[in-house]
Amino acid sequence: MTDLDFDAIRRLLLERSAIALEDDKKYLVEARLTPLVRRLDLGSIGDLIAQLRREPANGLDRQIVEALVTTESSFFRDHHPFEALRTMVIPDLVARRREARRLNIWCAACSTGQEPYSVAILLREHFPELAGWKVHLLASDLSREALARARAGRFKQIEVNRGLPAALLVKHFEQHGTEWQLRPPLRAMVDFQELNLARPWPALPPMDLVLLRNVMIYFGVETKKDILARLVRVLKPDGYLLLGGAETTLNLSDAYRRVEPLKSGFHQLIR
Repeated sequence: MTDLDFDAIRRLLLERSAIALEDDKKYLVEARLTPLVRRLDLGSIGDLIAQLRREPANGLDRQIVEALVTTESSFFRDHHPFEALRTMVIPDLVARRREARRLNIWCAACSTGQEPYSVAILLREHFPELAGWKVHLLASDLSREALARARAGRFKQIEVNRGLPAALLVKHFEQHGTEWQLRPPLRAMVDFQELNLARPWPALPPMDLVLLRNVMIYFGVETKKDILARLVRVLKPDGYLLLGGAETTLNLSDAYRRVEPLKSGFHQLIR
């Protein structure tokens, strides 16, 4: 892949997803686009870009972006945030919302669904009183391919082996050959929607909890600031925002404070 080809791909990815590829990521682009080049029976990434320019409206741009976005995920990823959700955050929200009996949770950049399904399992396992509540668990991503997999709730053995305790696997999944599918009641708990964080958002209900983990590390500073500013209007005043372990609001927004006792990337609005 030439430098010009790489620059063209970087511009496309930035325009469509706000993901900023660094100069040293040429190898990553080559690795992720080569299968698409082969599938389309093209000779090179240069041919791929040439076809994109000849036929800009044929959906090839989306295929390129889909191939490049990171869909890394696992069940109960990093453990500590989910332990904090179980022991402190969800109990606090349940106590505060007991009169309204309603919870709105948003897993942004949900990839193939492991995170929202982990939240659904946690709620089902540890908070039986929520069975009589209106719980809206929204999960969004810009990748249609990832969302299709997430809605199916079907995972390979290696995927369920990553972070999912055996007892929960047997209890909440059905085995189909070498794959495992989440049982219908838990799949029905999650509302999957296509949403590009860098583009205008649809109308969203006020959120009690937003999980925005390990996604802003791919964005430029201005995009991070814009997303955090928009979240101020979505997050309830006493709600929680959960970022990834390497992410922060420092120098990006003065509207948030880190919830220090939790030590897991939880933030709240400064009231």
